[in-house]
Amino acid sequence: MTLLKARGAGRFSISHFILLATYFPFFYTGAMQESRKSFSRRLKEYFIATRPWSFTMSLISVSIGTLIAAEEGSILWGWYALVCLGIVCFHATANVYNDFFDTRYSVDQPDSPTARYRPQPILTGMFTPRQLLVEGMMLNAVTIAIGMTLALQRSFLVFWIGFIGFLASVFYTAGPVKYKYRAMGELFVFLMWGPLMFEGAYAVQRAALSMKVFYLSIPFGILVALVLLANNIRDIDYDSRQKIKTIGILLGGRQSFRVYAGLILAAYLYIIAMVVLGILSPWGLLVFLSLPKAIHLLKTFTRRIPEAADAITAQLDTVFGLLLIAALILNRTVPL
Repeated sequence: MTLLKARGAGRFSISHFILLATYFPFFYTGAMQESRKSFSRRLKEYFIATRPWSFTMSLISVSIGTLIAAEEGSILWGWYALVCLGIVCFHATANVYNDFFDTRYSVDQPDSPTARYRPQPILTGMFTPRQLLVEGMMLNAVTIAIGMTLALQRSFLVFWIGFIGFLASVFYTAGPVKYKYRAMGELFVFLMWGPLMFEGAYAVQRAALSMKVFYLSIPFGILVALVLLANNIRDIDYDSRQKIKTIGILLGGRQSFRVYAGLILAAYLYIIAMVVLGILSPWGLLVFLSLPKAIHLLKTFTRRIPEAADAITAQLDTVFGLLLIAALILNRTVPL
């Protein structure tokens, strides 16, 4: 009886072995497909954590700086491509560090306005604080590697510009400085996305700095700074409870909106002045095609500050910047 059971058990195990051998490729393939899906999903989450929709502003800044350099000679497109990659990594690093430290210092909480209109990587459970910090450090390492390559191969001016940008991006929300919480965020955003990025891109091509680049960086830098100002106007009540200082809190909602509207007007008037002074060709007036968007934006803000106040301000920046790029290209192909 025992022998029969053993023989039966043997036949049973062999049949299962045959069954497993037959279907193993299907199980393995299914497991690999699921693994690839999980990897793809995780990669997408890492990408979303960098806020990729904001990279347009950085790419516009370095593209304008490069186009101004093109007025003085040929463009080294390979170096321009590396600048674009580096500036995207820089912007991604700044965004990741911002979310990490905003959460660490309890500035961002589940009821924060930011968490209502975009996925905050830690608050949504997408990442642990440690995972997000590691992502930021890896992006930072890539940014530094690219920056050092550009500094050593093109101009050491890039090192100093990059070093200032590095400190500004880290201490934007990191202690002990945390200048975003001390009502200085708009100033440093203006400097980074205006003169620093414009001059850095120009320096890669010409190994020098340029007053024309500096002048033309000002209106776009102002508009990028207004993205943060719009955010701070919207968050006045929330930020007050968090006991941080912003221009919105210091000036109040009404006065902050006047500053916001005044700086938009100043950006357009500045372009007129640049054309009159001959620093920018008449093609520069193309940026006025974005004026209806600016007017619509201001009308929206007078009725109610929307939750996506910073995002729709960034849309104005993008249109303004792209039109300025078009003006510089047209000035080279069809000079006036």
